[in-house]
Amino acid sequence: MSKQFFPHSIPISKRLLDLSIALIGLIILSPLMILISILVAVFLGRPIFFRQKRPGFHGKIFKILKFRSMNEKTDESNQLLPDKDRLTKFGQFLRTTSLDELPELFNILLGDMSIVGPRPLLISYLPLYNPHQMRRHDVLPGLTGWAQVNGRNALTWEEKFDLDVWYVDHWSFGLDLKIMMLTMVKVIKREGISQSGQATSDPFKGTPNKTD
Repeated sequence: MSKQFFPHSIPISKRLLDLSIALIGLIILSPLMILISILVAVFLGRPIFFRQKRPGFHGKIFKILKFRSMNEKTDESNQLLPDKDRLTKFGQFLRTTSLDELPELFNILLGDMSIVGPRPLLISYLPLYNPHQMRRHDVLPGLTGWAQVNGRNALTWEEKFDLDVWYVDHWSFGLDLKIMMLTMVKVIKREGISQSGQATSDPFKGTPNKTD
């Protein structure tokens, strides 16, 4: 049975934790973020940041902010090459260390994201979710989440969504702290960064023959 922790709003304790960590993180990490910005400009050119619309709490659309990790190479038809062909060694380093995610601290300050929650995915996935999977939007999307510390991109989409919904139903302040600590371990070990043959994971195409 769902505990319905987030029927209409985000718990104050969760929001205060987000604001505290995001502010402290930006202050402490600002020299590193400036250095990464310079390196992105040198190795990948401008723009430095990757911006993309993503669905957030209750499906509200916001623009996620990351450091760029891919170049803009195109094929003969002037179409962008697949992600795995545009991901540079420098970009791969940013991703495996999760340094490309640091600008999302600004999204957290703005209230579009939380430190912990389901990762914000593509808008194009919204019509593909079944009702069970759609419940991942009953919380703020996160910089890290229960799925990220339990396999990340090495999981199937269905496994990730089940873990996301489990988090929605079992949220607690202590669980968020646990996920943050496990995230640090995963980042150090660089586990589950991508699926075989993909820059991250293959696109979600829906879950056949399942409606709940």
